[in-house]
Amino acid sequence: MTRRRRYADLSAASAAVLLVLTAVLVGRHIQDTYRTLFVHWPPLFADWDPHLGPGTPAAVLVAVAAVAYGPSVAARLPWRRLLLAAWATALAWTWSLALADGWQRGVAGRLTTRNEYLSVIGRFHDIPAALRDFTHHIVSGTPAPWPAHIAGHPPAATVTFVLLDRIGLRGGGWAGAWCVTIGATACVAVLVGVRALADEGLARRAAPFLVLAPAAVWVGASADGYFAAVAAWSVALLALAVTGRSVAWAAGSGLLFGLTCYLSYGLTLFALIGAAVLVIGRRRVRERPLLPVLFLAGAAVVPVAFTLTGFDWWEAYRLLVTRYYQGVGGIRPYGYWVWANLACTVLITGVATAAGLRRAGAVLGRRRTSPPADARLALLVTAALIALLAADLSGMSKAETERIWLPFAMWLLPACALLPRPRAWLVAQATLALALNHLLFTGW
Repeated sequence: MTRRRRYADLSAASAAVLLVLTAVLVGRHIQDTYRTLFVHWPPLFADWDPHLGPGTPAAVLVAVAAVAYGPSVAARLPWRRLLLAAWATALAWTWSLALADGWQRGVAGRLTTRNEYLSVIGRFHDIPAALRDFTHHIVSGTPAPWPAHIAGHPPAATVTFVLLDRIGLRGGGWAGAWCVTIGATACVAVLVGVRALADEGLARRAAPFLVLAPAAVWVGASADGYFAAVAAWSVALLALAVTGRSVAWAAGSGLLFGLTCYLSYGLTLFALIGAAVLVIGRRRVRERPLLPVLFLAGAAVVPVAFTLTGFDWWEAYRLLVTRYYQGVGGIRPYGYWVWANLACTVLITGVATAAGLRRAGAVLGRRRTSPPADARLALLVTAALIALLAADLSGMSKAETERIWLPFAMWLLPACALLPRPRAWLVAQATLALALNHLLFTGW
């Protein structure tokens, strides 16, 4: 039975590799023939650019140390020290990968290009007025239309960088450091959530995979890494609310969920992951009816604040759909991206996650005989997968999902806790991340 399961794991990993190779070959043909993908190295938004940089030695060192010592250290460290160690290692991993491209190209220049958030700081000298006027500049052809990333997100994303600028943390260096530092906490949030909902043993087994995730290539330094952390902490706090002594965590979870929805329209799908948390903790929810009330009260804070300033989320999303189809989103073929996006997901989560998701599916298939903790973890990662698939089918995420789907990817990675022989899988994860980071230049 054990040998059969390992064969199935390898089959799932091989299928994931085959999906990526198919997406590369088919994408190359479509792009060379029809020029409709608008990416240079399909399915990734990247350029072929083999290189080394100042962060390369550190990245290799972190990878070797995490593979060699990660599982054993995660198993024996006291819990709070493990969380601190996970954050520190994730920071080291993300920073070293980013600096492999150099300071300017890898960090400081990421958020200062013409489509990025820092390009519009000067238009937010009066924040309330800018928010009232925000929807008037979303559609192409309107006066002074917003650059792509600003138009494509609710304004909480832009306001974050405006506020950093206001307190003196100006420029791309500080903005990049913010995204890396906050983004690296996503792994801590997922560990907290998995421990609360499943058990501590599974969280400890997941820790090295969360730390060494190939997703770190895009966390450093994109705003989506910051979004991933906010969304992850929303789920983690809800998990604490449904399993801990205090339901007050629900208010904090709701507050962060509301912020998540105003950072990225697509992250409203995190409601599906939140629903899975409530299903897992349904007994506690029934016993404490105040819990959902606190969550909803917290979730209302950010929407009410933005609505009172004059920003209409629903109108903005309607206009965004128009803007999306005015640009390359209206040209990129749905028939390719609906499955090639999943190849991008393989590249940010690694083949170990493909094998882990196979294990999670098997656990759900025999949930009556599976360990309860395994079943709860399987339900959680399945909810994340369903949310990601919903985003995929919507057609509003064609390309660049290696960055856009970072928040969902973080909740797929814990499936790796179900795998035996973690070091072998960690080698595959680290090798993939290093290869992607040093053979390609991943832009956005």
